[in-house]
Amino acid sequence: MTREDPEHLVDAELAGRTVARALANGGDFAELFCEDRSGLSLAIDESRIERAQRGADRGAGVRVVSGETTYFAHVDGLAEADLERAADAAAAGLSGDRHRPQAMAATEGVGTQEIDTDPAAVAAERKAELLRACDERARATGGEVAQVQAGYSEARRRITVANSDGRFASDDRTRVRLGVQVVAARDGTVETGFETLGGHRGFELVEGGAGEAIAERAARAALALLDAGPAPAGAMPVVVGNGFGGVLFHEMTGHGLEADHIQKGASVYAGRLGEDIAPPFLRAYDDGRLPGEWGTEGVDDEGTPTRATAVIHEGRVTAYLYDLLRARKDGVESTGNGRRQSFRHLPIPRMTNTFIAPGEATPEELIESVKRGFYAVSFAGGQVDPTTGDFVFGVSEGYLLEGGEVTRPCRGATLIGNCLGALRKIDGVAGDFEVKTGFCGKGGQSVPTGVGQGHVRIAEMTVGGTAV
Repeated sequence: MTREDPEHLVDAELAGRTVARALANGGDFAELFCEDRSGLSLAIDESRIERAQRGADRGAGVRVVSGETTYFAHVDGLAEADLERAADAAAAGLSGDRHRPQAMAATEGVGTQEIDTDPAAVAAERKAELLRACDERARATGGEVAQVQAGYSEARRRITVANSDGRFASDDRTRVRLGVQVVAARDGTVETGFETLGGHRGFELVEGGAGEAIAERAARAALALLDAGPAPAGAMPVVVGNGFGGVLFHEMTGHGLEADHIQKGASVYAGRLGEDIAPPFLRAYDDGRLPGEWGTEGVDDEGTPTRATAVIHEGRVTAYLYDLLRARKDGVESTGNGRRQSFRHLPIPRMTNTFIAPGEATPEELIESVKRGFYAVSFAGGQVDPTTGDFVFGVSEGYLLEGGEVTRPCRGATLIGNCLGALRKIDGVAGDFEVKTGFCGKGGQSVPTGVGQGHVRIAEMTVGGTAV
């Protein structure tokens, strides 16, 4: 099914009255954000299904902006009395003349993602069968598989946003995600493999063997790492894997391009708009409209239609990521990146699906020319200093590259470098593009974000390891 016209949680007349009430004591801008969400999660551990957990939440947030100051209140429920209470609370801190908002006008051209099988209509027993199948597939991969944990989750989030500039928009978002963690053990050595499958999709995403394939991939990674030796150390070529390898770009570049960091001068990318920072073949985007992907939304949490924003084009910084308030400050349009965790939070600039665009190489071509280097398939987290661009990332799955081939697995590797230095040394991007799921934390809020790329080769990077 496709929900072409998202249902409004409140009508335009009530939304208009609420926004006007929020401006009763002055202010330059007011906004009403309404939300209704529901979800389910189910897990398996030690081959036992854990009880399904269901949740629901419904409420609204009202903010009023006056100059550089924001006043905010939120309330559970969407009844008119609830909205009035939130509007009055947000307005209470001001003491100016009433500001009249513009008339509400529905945002045009906001479609929603196609959902073939509504996950809420699928019986919990069927979801439990999926987890059992994942458990069985992982255990069948090898006798050294010691533990399997898998979790399935689904969520539907409906929003309506109205503001004093006349914007009135709604969105209907359904997400499904499956994560599998496998532990393998041999002679006191314990290793872990982890894989996810998720998207702005229905239950069809995990059917047809797709879920079981994820479980097998996690198991094979854990089993391979049992043979891991110490990681190499020193400066060498590094090939970063596709899919979740994109978290490296997300962390070292994406956050630095968010406009709040830029305006505070707390980013190495501040003042570099139009500057060459990468080879001319490199293109990178934040795209909230990628069909079916994890970070995809019709509008952001301020009602701005999402879009594909080219943040790096032909090696140059071409855009920052804006919400409404930072865009007003810089005199530009919002890029549709105003996102919030819930109606209890204020929107801030956040990535949606951020990725390096596919190149023309193949993964094999990137690897075969490396005489000695390192292959980082996925990451276990890291730290970035946004003001300098210096970073350290732990590698959860990595391999030695020798004579143009992937050889032995490595444990204990870290990648150490500088954002701008690493971008300039990218010398190849493959076309095997894939987006993976993530939850990005910032400002005390967590939102779903997609990370992705094809395989990427960096001509030289410091690998921290213990091999002599």
